[in-house]
Amino acid sequence: MAATVDQFIQNAKQWKAEMVLLRSILLSCKLEESIKWGQPCYTINDKNIVIIAPFKAHCDLGFFNGVLLKDAKGLLVKPGTNTQASRQLRFKSVSEIEKLKSVITNYVKEAIKNEVDGIKPTLEKPETIVVEELDAIFKKNTSLKKAFTALTPGRQRAYLIYFSGAKQSETRIARIEKHTAGILAGRGINDCTCGLSKKMPYCDGSHKYATN
Repeated sequence: MAATVDQFIQNAKQWKAEMVLLRSILLSCKLEESIKWGQPCYTINDKNIVIIAPFKAHCDLGFFNGVLLKDAKGLLVKPGTNTQASRQLRFKSVSEIEKLKSVITNYVKEAIKNEVDGIKPTLEKPETIVVEELDAIFKKNTSLKKAFTALTPGRQRAYLIYFSGAKQSETRIARIEKHTAGILAGRGINDCTCGLSKKMPYCDGSHKYATN
């Protein structure tokens, strides 16, 4: 895994020019850069503002609290159906970034101001269902319950959706037992366990191409 943003960009197989340009825009806004979750992350006063995330189909600029931004042109994309706070700008070329350079700068400055002013998004607490099998196991294994409670809300929800998705009680129990070690280790159901992912802490499928 790259230790610096320079290394990250140098090792990238695509979107190098796009990342270089995005990086220059972010640094011009006086943000500090580091590698977090295996990707270039930009902060103010140690608070996350934006992250550069290269994907196969596009290069993203992700705003951690992008839902707060004034997006008159509707450029921001919601990454997932259950996403609440974060929003993304997606690019497929340097020319697209150049065309929106002033817009990107304004969005970044607005995001910085929101963070400095202490403005936070109001997040809805998603309804989650704890299947009876998990509840029964929690009563017997308090360490597991404590570890599960310590997970981020998103990780808890992902586990609960997966556990409740099984129709048979035996299958639900098997799923819980399979992921007990991961929960105790503080990992989410989609977290990398092999250490090869380029999208840490999440699994990106790199283990499929590992050679012994």
